[in-house]
Amino acid sequence: MAKYLFEFKQLIKIGVPIFGSQLSYTLMGATDTIIAGRASANDLAGLAVGTAFSNTIWFFFTGIIFAVTPIVAQLYGAKKFLEIGQKLREIIWVAAGLGLLMAFIFYNMDIIIELLPIKNSITSVTIGYLKAVSIGWFFVTIFTCLRCYSEGMTFTKPVFYIAFSGMLLNIPLDLIFVYGWFGAPKLGGIGCGIATSIVSFIMMISIFVYINYSKNYKRTEPFSRFTLPSLKTTKEVFKLGLPIGLGIFIELSMFSGAAIILSVLGEIVVASHSVAISIASLFFMVPLAIGLASSTRVGNLIGEKNPYQAKIAATSTILLCISGALINSLIIISFGSFIVGLYTTEVPVLELAISLILFAAIFQLPDGIQMGALGSLRGYKDTFIPMILLMISYWIFAMPIGYYLTNFGFGTPLGAKGMWFGMIIGLTIFSFLSIFRLKWVVKNQIKKTSTNNFSHFTAN
Repeated sequence: MAKYLFEFKQLIKIGVPIFGSQLSYTLMGATDTIIAGRASANDLAGLAVGTAFSNTIWFFFTGIIFAVTPIVAQLYGAKKFLEIGQKLREIIWVAAGLGLLMAFIFYNMDIIIELLPIKNSITSVTIGYLKAVSIGWFFVTIFTCLRCYSEGMTFTKPVFYIAFSGMLLNIPLDLIFVYGWFGAPKLGGIGCGIATSIVSFIMMISIFVYINYSKNYKRTEPFSRFTLPSLKTTKEVFKLGLPIGLGIFIELSMFSGAAIILSVLGEIVVASHSVAISIASLFFMVPLAIGLASSTRVGNLIGEKNPYQAKIAATSTILLCISGALINSLIIISFGSFIVGLYTTEVPVLELAISLILFAAIFQLPDGIQMGALGSLRGYKDTFIPMILLMISYWIFAMPIGYYLTNFGFGTPLGAKGMWFGMIIGLTIFSFLSIFRLKWVVKNQIKKTSTNNFSHFTAN
């Protein structure tokens, strides 16, 4: 029991600042939405379309960069500090390349957006926003690389401080560029893109300067010399990171697909579903932080060649995620009506959203379990098979079942509830599959380490 309590403390120590960082990123987006919404409905709609495009692409690319955490975590556990600095300098080239590619895509997104059946008044805001934010995504990609490097060595607090400061800075910058304060041009929703780019640049510079001067990172000598790109390291990043990015894309496609399936049922159903999914996503940040912390903690222990403690850390992660999910569910059930009331005052939307909130509460448990298992698997550098399991769970089970229950049901169409049934079934299947995968990987790692230790003993 003492070993589990120790791992709980380690996960909380690493995870709480990660939770703060994730909350800060979410609040940045919320600030953009609120300030653009108060400018005009047209600005809000244009921003919504722009973020829908940019976030989907961004999460795919950022998944690739998430490979930095387990790479660094295992090297840190093995005390290969100089190799960490070498890897970071090589991976920054990858991050820069992906960032430039994203900037190019967003800047030229008007080629696609102008083909969509959306009002010109909305698309003009969307195109302007994406052009303004394009360079910002380059800065964010570099920041994410440095952030994952820091988190992989358990230094999560500096990232939180920078992210929180960025969130606070985003508020006045949004006000200045959206409303034209202090002589700045009044740009509406496009101003959010300029604010995001400025904040992203400042966050990138801040974390670079902090890493360069803080004694915490000195042993890795991150910027001590110039290093050219490495084909070997690039392959390693894509081997680990591409499945993570694709996995995130698959998960996002389930939520986007659910909205599309429900769109034919009218604006009240779509609005109610959006409220419920927003609440579920907000509470998901708790298991998300624990899962990301596990990626670091498990990676450190594997690097130390301590697979038995890594097993305890992975199990502790699942238990902590289950506990967090149950608390989340209790809060949602107890205060669901009040929470929904913060999102909308329209009676039809309010009533349907309250009925869906029960599904959001049930949603928490399988969602928490899968995030705990997924984070631990990343610590073991196991990303490809989890991506396949995600694809099976969401595209073969969740989406088809949700579509059938929504439109046909068993005698009577279930509407929005049918889609939620489908998503919960898919998540539950994936939570079981990911647990089975984790057990197999843990067992394999222990066997592998024992074999290596025995070979080393006999050789001596």
